[in-house]
Amino acid sequence: MTVTELVSYEDALATYEPVMGLEVHVELGTKTKMFCGCSTALGAEPNSQTCPTCLGMPGSLPVVNAVGVESAIKIGLALHCEIAEWCRFARKNYFYPDMPKNFQTSQYDEPIAFNGYLDVQLEDGEVFRVEIERAHMEEDTGKSTHVGGATGRIHGASHSLLDYNRAGIPLIEIVTKPIVGAGERAPEVAKAYVAELRELIKALGVSEARMEMGQMRCDVNLSLRPKGAEKFGTRSETKNVNSLRSVERAARFEIQRHAAVLGAGGTILQETRHFHEEDGSTTSGRIKEEAEDYRYFPEPDLVPVAPSREWVEELRAGLPELPRVRRNRLREEWGISEHEMQSVLNAGVIDLITATIEAGADAASARKWWMGELARRANEEGIDPTALSITPAQVARVAALVAEGALNDKLARQVIEGVLAGEGDPDAVVDKRGLKVVSDEGALGTAVDEAIAGNPAIADKIRGGKVAAAGALVGAVMKATRGQADAARVRELILERLGVTE
Repeated sequence: MTVTELVSYEDALATYEPVMGLEVHVELGTKTKMFCGCSTALGAEPNSQTCPTCLGMPGSLPVVNAVGVESAIKIGLALHCEIAEWCRFARKNYFYPDMPKNFQTSQYDEPIAFNGYLDVQLEDGEVFRVEIERAHMEEDTGKSTHVGGATGRIHGASHSLLDYNRAGIPLIEIVTKPIVGAGERAPEVAKAYVAELRELIKALGVSEARMEMGQMRCDVNLSLRPKGAEKFGTRSETKNVNSLRSVERAARFEIQRHAAVLGAGGTILQETRHFHEEDGSTTSGRIKEEAEDYRYFPEPDLVPVAPSREWVEELRAGLPELPRVRRNRLREEWGISEHEMQSVLNAGVIDLITATIEAGADAASARKWWMGELARRANEEGIDPTALSITPAQVARVAALVAEGALNDKLARQVIEGVLAGEGDPDAVVDKRGLKVVSDEGALGTAVDEAIAGNPAIADKIRGGKVAAAGALVGAVMKATRGQADAARVRELILERLGVTE
């Protein structure tokens, strides 16, 4: 059934309870592929990083990437999972043109990690526990490029090009148990979960987890059931969602779509769906297979993986401080509230602030510049703050110049503008643009005297006790000095000249 109009989100939640399942694929940052020695480096010529094994040639034999297994165990431990004492790979059989073997080497009923959880914090501070079903190892497929169509998809294309460089790259698939009880906050929980998982993956150092580059992508499974019912509804699976905002939007759209179909007496198809960034909608892809349709069977060419308990405990002992623990520690060190830390997290500047503090800035100054001027610039340019052409050390230097009194905030913003424009380090920008604060008492005194002489009515008001009027004279001095005077000192000099005390 085709639905042209969605029901409102509020109406959908008044009748139904959403049930979600999130499957996140993480591309590991290994140097070689999961089952052969081919390079995983980006940017190579198509099909130049292939061999008989990752191309599925007869007689070729795979060998497991040990770093891939280690990364999988680290992820499992960080997700509070049990680590299997013995597990094996399986063949997942299905035909895709970009999968040269016609099967994917994955894990089925014997994953390396299972039964875990991840606590995620929502924007209002509420903590929601997402239970993890499994984390298993597998390989990626190749890449199809459909040429000649208007949409970039196979429908309407004149031909397709296949690049197998990505075929065989190590993946970890992390699958949640059904997420129930989130209610109207289900889309927010989905976004928060993927965000927290991304931070955890980056902290472990097993992947850069850059969603925009496909290094981490999420399949959003969603179904609705009538409120009070126990049986789950039929699910849809929105594939390969590649941003946090899109995860939230996909879940929200599917809740409204499912409710519209069910409310009109229709039936939900178990299918995969495509997400469209431009309007947040999803469209049908293909009917979704069940596990038995893949005809899983144990991979005969690979021996089982049996990590020793000693190795697992050694990896557990070497885990870094996990993101949520680190955020709580930094929040206390910086002296900010949970809400303020959540804002820092949302802005994606925790590491930048930390690095700026390590470069010599105090916590308040580092947070002020990254959360203010620099976050604004990143937002205007539509880029991540890490992509700005200014380093934490340079921000720390700007903060130091302000602390020394060499710059005020207005001048500091101009210095940052110059650094971003490629004019050099902060000191070079200050020199080139002549931006130092006018601190010479003689020059300031002259500017103050001229402001008083030029505004006699205002000066009389101040002498008469209306001290607030001093702001107008401060403004006149700041204008005369192109904003380079120390406003606080200017105000002191004005009151001194007029014989007024506060």
